[in-house]
This record gives sequence, structure tokens and C-alpha cells, in this order.
Amino acid sequence: MKAAARTQALKVLHIEDSELDHDLAMAHLSRNGAKVKATRIDSRIQFEAALRERWDVIVSDYNLPGFSGLQALQMLRESGSTVPFVLVSGEIGEDMAVQAMRNGASDYLLKSHLARLQPAVANAIAAAQERSQRQAADAELKASQERLRELAQHLQTSIEAERAAMAREIHDEVGGALTALRYDLAWIERRASEPELVARVRAALETVQQAQDSSRRIMHNLRPPILEQGLVPALQWLSARFEKRMSGMSCSFRSSHEAMQLPAGVPLVAYRTAQEALTNIVKHAKANRVNMDLSLAGNVLSLEIADDGCGLTPEDLAKARSFGIRGLHERSGTVGGWIDLSSEPGSGTTLMLSVPLGAPELKQQLSLDDEAACAAPEPTDWENP
Repeated sequence: MKAAARTQALKVLHIEDSELDHDLAMAHLSRNGAKVKATRIDSRIQFEAALRERWDVIVSDYNLPGFSGLQALQMLRESGSTVPFVLVSGEIGEDMAVQAMRNGASDYLLKSHLARLQPAVANAIAAAQERSQRQAADAELKASQERLRELAQHLQTSIEAERAAMAREIHDEVGGALTALRYDLAWIERRASEPELVARVRAALETVQQAQDSSRRIMHNLRPPILEQGLVPALQWLSARFEKRMSGMSCSFRSSHEAMQLPAGVPLVAYRTAQEALTNIVKHAKANRVNMDLSLAGNVLSLEIADDGCGLTPEDLAKARSFGIRGLHERSGTVGGWIDLSSEPGSGTTLMLSVPLGAPELKQQLSLDDEAACAAPEPTDWENP
């Protein structure tokens, strides 16, 4: 603590019952022209009152009548204050010194070595300032992470709402137009007499049918109506559809319950996680078998998807542009859950989604299921003419 380093006087609270020892300690603190504004107290009552004020450092004797430095240190920490605390004693055993440091003392020294008091106080203040800055940085980082989490939740909410709106548009506009076109083509077919015209109309009807099938598939991918029947039927349908589409690859589904009552938002997160996992398996895994297990135990929903494919290397998991995996982590976080991914080259990959159903995030999660139920089309196909 150099005099030039401070423009204001060092505000010191000195817990000391000896006026002579107080004067001696303050003389050492005031060396080299350092400015010190000291207040001496010697009782618990005075210390309790002094804790209401701001201090740069507290210097305390170890033994006082009816009071001790360790008691003062405990009171200081219980108050939540981070003021540095330097313990001074005429004689202090090593065990007591270690205990004081464990309890949060910044430093300790003997009264016979008061020449160390000024550097000890300077170091204690510098360490306290560094600790305070680190805590402030940690708090800012935590706040930033919370803002990012809220942004990710908002983005996922917006995406799902947009998907629901797009599915409704496809159902109402595109589906309606294709159905009307089928009726018109069927009307022309019934009245056409030329074989060549009939053949062209039938080819057009097949094209319209393919367009309707594609529209239904896109609509289901945007906002699967099957979710209205519950998560278990939705995952059963997804695994069966995956197995049918991927010839040569088996996909089994097991569930601990036939039906589950889940908070709003959770079924959609679980469904999208399974959907993304199956997409990644198709793109990268080269697997022959996929097992999907859904369980509800201890108020925690777990979804495990495992394949017997080529697996992932640590480098694959650490890729800067592995947005699929990052997206899964962000999506799970919107409902207070998390993703665990384990994989080894040649041993397949296992993805686990865990969602505690009592997580605070679920109380804030937008009820996408309720909202999308109003926005998305009913789970029915367009009628054929």
C-alpha cells in the first residue's frame, strides 16, 4: 500500500483493547506518509454497530476481554461483508492461525512483527478487490448466459409458432387448392371421350396425388398433428414411419407408460429431439438398428435414442459448426432439461434427453401445444374426390 496509490485515507476498523497497541499499529500503517483514518473498538456491541458502516480493512487483536478475533471474523462473514480481515496477536498458535485462515481471515501476524502490517493490509485489500471484480465478472457472465438462454427459448418458441402457422397455410391454402384441382380433373376424366385425353388427365391426377402426399408429409414435419394424441403415440408413429422409410434399418420403440401427462412444451421438445436424432442417424451413423426408449420415473422424463452405427469421435463432437447438437442442447434447455451424448468410433451413439418435470422453466414455457392446436390443422387428410 503505497501512499501514491490512494487519494483518500484508508478507513480502518481496529478491534483492540490496548490504546498503546492501537497507536503502535496505526503508526506502522501510516509509514511513508500513508493516510489512515482509524477507529478503535473493543467489544462485541461496538463491532455490531460498526458493521453497519463501510471499511477498507478490519484489523483485529486475537484476544479481548469477553470477545475474540475469531468471533469478530465469524460475525463479519455471517453479515455477508467481504471487507478484508487481518488478525494480529501477541501470540497465536499455528492451529489457531490455520483455523483463522480457513474461516476467511486475509492474513495473520504477531504484534512483534508489526513491520509486516502495512504490506499485509495492502495485499489483503488488493486480494479483496480482485475477488470482488471476479465475482462481478462471474455475475455478469451468469446474467449473460441467462439472457442467451432466454433468447434461445424465445427463438425456439418463435420457430414452433411459425411452423404451426406454415402448417396451417399448407393445409388451408395448398391442400384446398389441390383438392379442388382433383375434383376438376376427376370431372374432366368422367366426361372425356378421347383415350389420349383420359390418359393425360389420369397422369395429372397422379401428379396431384403426389403433391398432396408431399404436402401432408411437409405439414406433419412442421407441426405433427399426432402430438395431439400424446407423446407416446407420436413417438410410436415416428419410429414406425422411420423404419418404413429406411428399408434395411430397424427402429424399435419402448415406453414405461402407455400414456403420460406432461407439462405443455415438453412433448414437442421430446418429439423434436427424436426427430433430429433420427435425421442425424440417417445422415451420419450408417446404422442397422435404432432403439428408442421413453421412461418417466422420479418426476423426470427420459428419452434415450441409441444406434449401432459408426459412432462419433471427440473431434466430431467439438466441431465449431455442429449446430445440430447445439440446437438439441438449446431446445432441451427451454424446458429445463439437458442432453447427454455418448459415442465411440465403431460402437454407435447414444443420445439421452432428461427433463425434470418440476423445473422452473416449465412454468415460464409458452404453451406451444395449446397455441399450435389452434393454429395447426386438424390431424386429418384431405379427402379424395
